[in-house]
Amino acid sequence: MPVIEDILTRQAMPHSIDAEQAVLGSMLIDATCVKDVMDKLQPEDFYLRQNREIFETIYTMFSYSRPIDGLTVAEEMQKNGVYDPQTTRSYLAQLMEVTPTSANAMEYAAIVRDKALLRSVASAAGEITAMVQEGTGEARTTLEAAEQKIYAIRRGRSAQDMVHIGQVLTGVLDHLNELSSGQVGLPGLSTGLSAVDSKIHGLNKSDLILVAARPGMGKTSLALNFALNVGKACQKTVAVFSLEMSKEQLATRLLSAEAFVSNQKLITGNLSETDWVRIAQSANALNQTDIRIDDNPLLTVADMNAKCRRMENLGLVIIDYLQLMTSAGGRGYAGENRQQAVSDISRMLKIMAKELEVPVVCLSQLSRANEKREDKRPMLSDLRESGAIEQDADIVLFLYRDDYYNEDSEKRNIAECIVAKNRHGETGKVELKWLPDYTSFGTIEMRYGE
Repeated sequence: MPVIEDILTRQAMPHSIDAEQAVLGSMLIDATCVKDVMDKLQPEDFYLRQNREIFETIYTMFSYSRPIDGLTVAEEMQKNGVYDPQTTRSYLAQLMEVTPTSANAMEYAAIVRDKALLRSVASAAGEITAMVQEGTGEARTTLEAAEQKIYAIRRGRSAQDMVHIGQVLTGVLDHLNELSSGQVGLPGLSTGLSAVDSKIHGLNKSDLILVAARPGMGKTSLALNFALNVGKACQKTVAVFSLEMSKEQLATRLLSAEAFVSNQKLITGNLSETDWVRIAQSANALNQTDIRIDDNPLLTVADMNAKCRRMENLGLVIIDYLQLMTSAGGRGYAGENRQQAVSDISRMLKIMAKELEVPVVCLSQLSRANEKREDKRPMLSDLRESGAIEQDADIVLFLYRDDYYNEDSEKRNIAECIVAKNRHGETGKVELKWLPDYTSFGTIEMRYGE
């Protein structure tokens, strides 16, 4: 029988002793269900110590492909020193008696897992309360640490079933059929720039897309190009997290690009009647989109993930920019520690893209290494704290404008979008028209009045 003291001391925590016993009994009377239960549960999911010890024993035996039944489990527990001569064997017999069939084993396992999740939440809540009562850190630090604890529980509980290749192929073939029949133009959302779309096949679900360049090359402008098109043409919600520019600055840029009114005019207010007509029309068009801006400079990935989860019809997330982000707890980093922080952040961004099933476009600064070379076009090694960022990103886009470095350049207002990494296809470069008055990009053949 279960130890009564164990029940009394842990009574307040969520649990289901009946479900735990039914899971263990199912595995003891029917070894064929063990593999299914192992995929769903871990030893720590069991509330009672005695049940946990039995499951750990079965877990180990399963790993070594040993036969599993009441007798073999009792012998293994005896070898491991977790056998009580007075209760263990009778308790194993009781488990098999109270479980007449293993048919509902997975339903029992789901209950055990659900109760374990609630206990994890309760435990995290206790730790958070202790942090608050200690009062050793700032409120912001405590809040971010609390969010990370909850986010860690969610990540740990988001395991998916392994899927047979046949099931995956069904979806792949259906998508191929749509593409070949012309029902779908691009696999992903259009960037609004046909040359970029043709190279990266649009902005695809679960992708982490890095846009990197030296300051002044137009990273933010390119990201806003993406946001405008996804918001207007694709009619999806776009979340823009700006850690550098204010909401008003971003809105002004979007208005300039949409209205084709000089950004300088919008800043100074020196506007003609024609400009006002364009601004009114463009403001109305922008108002019809669902582009949402957050300019809190202290956001963490957990903050962004939580906000995005509450958005319906989310199509794209933009973050400007990576090196300004803080890790959990809001601590500052320097040197190698900062590299580790950026590594953690980039990994969490990739996880976020997969969980939200939307493309995440993250902007990144480049080191000054390219400026020491004769050819100043960026390379992957120029990424600041580059190792993890390069590994986690599905697509890496560099921006380079020759006229930024050479006043007499033949390529005046021409930007190169260099695809340095592309998990979906080839690398290479495409040329875009840089429209400095509107801080925007267009295709080469595009004219100002279009």
